[in-house]
Amino acid sequence: MNAIAPISLDPGTARALESVTAATITTVLLKKGLRNVWIRGARPVGEAAAARRRAGRAFTLRFVPAREDLATPASWASPISTRAAIEAMPAGAIAVVDAMGVTDAGIFGDILCARMTKRGVAALVSDGVVRDLAGVLGTGLPVWCQGTAAPASVAGLTFVGWQEPIGCGGVCVMPNDVIVADGDGAVVIPAALLDEVLESSLEQERLEGWIMREVEAGVPLPGLYPSNAETTARYDAWRSTQPKSPG
Repeated sequence: MNAIAPISLDPGTARALESVTAATITTVLLKKGLRNVWIRGARPVGEAAAARRRAGRAFTLRFVPAREDLATPASWASPISTRAAIEAMPAGAIAVVDAMGVTDAGIFGDILCARMTKRGVAALVSDGVVRDLAGVLGTGLPVWCQGTAAPASVAGLTFVGWQEPIGCGGVCVMPNDVIVADGDGAVVIPAALLDEVLESSLEQERLEGWIMREVEAGVPLPGLYPSNAETTARYDAWRSTQPKSPG
């Protein structure tokens, strides 16, 4: 296995991303020509995921269909196992797991999620399911997935590696891409586009906040959203009076 070395997301960048909604980021990426960035099936599970937005570098894990000679309880002690992968996760990472959309075999349970929490992993995102739900929620690890199932992963899946390109929820995720997850699900920001997406997203949030105030003041939508030239001029005038964002 040729795993790509994980890298950490700058804490200031993570905080800035956590001020931007996943919905806004999908719009910004759409304007840049990227339509397939929202991980299907990755829904917030429990209060930890709903409490606040999470942002971090993707630490990828990949499963393939179960094969009886490979998907065994003994495989959990293999050098290539979910246990070994967790020990390679850096603090602040978001574990993104390609479970092929399988919903009758739980990829992680409470003990694995507890270890991820101890290592400072920011969240778990998958197109599959977890098991030991009460225990998983008790670890405080924010989880986005399709739900829960009692059977272990080997009932339907074989784990094959980490920090390699995956498909999760129909989306290509490269190791060290950036994930933002909130109540609307999880979105993937290509690593090479991070700076420009962050800048555009912060501006989009600022603009939409202003537009919302205009709506609440009774301004009609035509010409406001999307903005025509007159509205854009009014917004630019307002923006010029606002303090500059830190950094």
